[in-house]
Amino acid sequence: MLHLRLIVPHDLRKAVLDSLDGFVGVTHVVVLPDAAVRPAGDVVLCDVARESADEVLGALRETGLSERGAISAEEVALTLSAAADEAERLAPGEGADALVWEAVSEITHEESTLTAVYLAFLTVATMLAACGAVLDSAILVVGAMAVGPEFGPLAGFCVALVQRRARPALRSLNALVAGFAVAMALTVLFSLLMDALGLFSQAAFDGARPNTSFIWQPDATSFVVALLAGVAGLLSLTSAKAGMLVGVAISVTTVPAAANAAVALGYGDLNQFWGSSWQLLVNMLGIVVAGVLTLLVQQGAWRVIRRRAKQEEAAS
Repeated sequence: MLHLRLIVPHDLRKAVLDSLDGFVGVTHVVVLPDAAVRPAGDVVLCDVARESADEVLGALRETGLSERGAISAEEVALTLSAAADEAERLAPGEGADALVWEAVSEITHEESTLTAVYLAFLTVATMLAACGAVLDSAILVVGAMAVGPEFGPLAGFCVALVQRRARPALRSLNALVAGFAVAMALTVLFSLLMDALGLFSQAAFDGARPNTSFIWQPDATSFVVALLAGVAGLLSLTSAKAGMLVGVAISVTTVPAAANAAVALGYGDLNQFWGSSWQLLVNMLGIVVAGVLTLLVQQGAWRVIRRRAKQEEAAS
């Protein structure tokens, strides 16, 4: 269930309540007259079955509530209520399969913005991966993959493409391109400093690295893994199971490839630089392709479920 808190101007009260009454997945409606101060109006509370959330939020937007009042939503961890059980039973489909575009857009907007924190995480992850590449440490590479925040902009780009929204797509691309450019440039300097301190060496970097050589030697499997990770990642976002993103992060060689390319550039090793760069592009392309296809399939399937539910309701 989702819990909605609405700030409703007085002249929109009837339209908002009528919208809520029009959906079987809405329950626990509470109206607090004149409870809101800024903006002024009534406060309306309700619970919505996740299966109906996208349509309910869309209907509330159509009333103008998002411009003149406010719509807040949060996940409800536990609800003990026969009315809530009935709302979920009547709502079409299953909650875990529901695609709530407003929630997905909000998550990806926050995660795909170029911020100082995003740059810091990406730079630290890239430097950590550089240490793993030179030392041939799979543990360090996996740790760097878990720290890297690059899946957020990739997911945001997928969502923007499916919704055909140019500005979010450009924002996500900016976070990816600028983020990796800054992180790789700083990692080049970091690797040269480590070499000067005697902690890195070109001999170790050019030598046999059985645990991490895959970073700069992409093959067909790399693309397949990226496709699978893209599917898993977008499913975890749309089903509100963000905890699975850690598993997605450590399955795709994006940050390690960027790190290896940066170290190779510092040492003038063009062979590893181009191999790592190609690995980075292959993985990002695979995630985007799989992410877009996953969202399109979910969107189409959810439309079919809604259409069938409306037909059954009309027939009864």
